[in-house]
Amino acid sequence: MSTNVSLLNRITHYLVNRKGKQMRPMFVFLVAKMLNNGEVSERAYRGASVIELIHTASLVHDDVVDDSNRRRGFFSINALWKNKIAVLVGDYLLSKGMLLCIDNNDFDLLKIISVAVREMAEGELLQIEKARLLDIDEAVYFSIIRKKTATLIAACCSLGAASVKPNTNEVDQMRHFGELIGIAFQIKDDLFDYGEERIGKPTGIDIKEQKMTLPLIHVLNTVSEKEHDWLINSIKNHNKNPKRVKEVIKLVKERGGLDYAVSKMKEFQQQALEILDKYPPSDHKNSLKLMVNYVIDRKK
Repeated sequence: MSTNVSLLNRITHYLVNRKGKQMRPMFVFLVAKMLNNGEVSERAYRGASVIELIHTASLVHDDVVDDSNRRRGFFSINALWKNKIAVLVGDYLLSKGMLLCIDNNDFDLLKIISVAVREMAEGELLQIEKARLLDIDEAVYFSIIRKKTATLIAACCSLGAASVKPNTNEVDQMRHFGELIGIAFQIKDDLFDYGEERIGKPTGIDIKEQKMTLPLIHVLNTVSEKEHDWLINSIKNHNKNPKRVKEVIKLVKERGGLDYAVSKMKEFQQQALEILDKYPPSDHKNSLKLMVNYVIDRKK
């Protein structure tokens, strides 16, 4: 990561020392090992590095878009160095990831990652467009989270497969596996918005940002017309009022929105585990199962 630009070196050093759980590169390695008798190739290391670079770039850009000053318990890049530098650092990380593939002729890996970046941007823009109109139904919601969140985890798993078994059915199979986990992961994130405990983001923040999440969408589709209109009015015109946001959360809980979201999340988890069941027993398969369960059992 070192360059001749000392400012950039200082920022990348800051980023590297505050890395998160690194769950995404873990998926690359575990899938590669499960499909290749416990062995990983140089391509798997490159795939894992690329995914971490792209993911970090997306987080740096997200913090600028969301005007967020905190990331992983520390100051965000834009909080310390302002937006212009944060955007440029995000661009740098993105190009660094792309070049890692190109320099090693990993064009199949580059295609996987490029599709993921395109879909992440589409998902974010679709969410913004729909938030303005507040007309998200369940099908649109799943389209948004498949692109916005699930596509990157799908890319991790297909990169792991492509790194050891290029041009095989395993690449598509593992992409589907990752997509299912990614959807379950995002539903879990949506549920945190209704939680009481401290979990890294304030309760009700999705409502304040007019994000239509699964618990809310389900309740909007099942309540009376009067309650429906009250919910829409609350989200549209009173989303900055803490008392009103608490009332929305209370109604969503009472009308079974959380229970419904949990049941859908477990459906996706089960489908992911069923894909894993097709593979022979191994430590790496067991670790992937633990990862799938961790996605929905995590506390933050």
